[in-house]
Amino acid sequence: MKELKDILEKKGYIAKLFNNSKEACEELLKDIKIDETIGIGGSTTILEMGIWDILKERGHKVFWHWKSENKSEVLKLNLSTNVYLSSVNAITEDGIIVNMDGTGNRVSSTIFGHEKVFLIIGKNKICKDYKAAISRIKTIAAPKNAQRLDLDTPCKYTGKCEDCNSPQRICNVEVVLHRKPNGTNIFIYLIDENLGF
Repeated sequence: MKELKDILEKKGYIAKLFNNSKEACEELLKDIKIDETIGIGGSTTILEMGIWDILKERGHKVFWHWKSENKSEVLKLNLSTNVYLSSVNAITEDGIIVNMDGTGNRVSSTIFGHEKVFLIIGKNKICKDYKAAISRIKTIAAPKNAQRLDLDTPCKYTGKCEDCNSPQRICNVEVVLHRKPNGTNIFIYLIDENLGF
């Protein structure tokens, strides 16, 4: 993970290492100012870490469609926040970040429109290369998310991507970050724990 941190820093990211999610949450409160608004993308990592509750208790305006009955309104509000929090589907040992989305809201917010983006990544998301990253998405992330959401997609039942045409397909959009996009400060928190899908 130290080698990956060094690679990410050379690619323009602000990379930090943590032994556990508690340490990462404490650092997050230092990196986010009290007056900054926060949007959160769909992420079981964020959910498992309890970040929503921590930020709400601190007094932030936090927008997360997982915690709202008006999903479409919150997705729009997310576009105008100072800060955006998410995880990733996979990251390669040479620092390539790979994400897939059904709607595209999460992947678009990780690359443009926010002053700060935080990508919080457990060690289970680290893959050897791009091919392994895609395999991880197709055999772990997508099927588990389809099961969690109780979607009517083949991967929910087979446990692997079938490149389906289902209306509920959740891998319609792929974004690959080779380096940090211009104009956004991207913080990458690498955590020595298994987190999320």
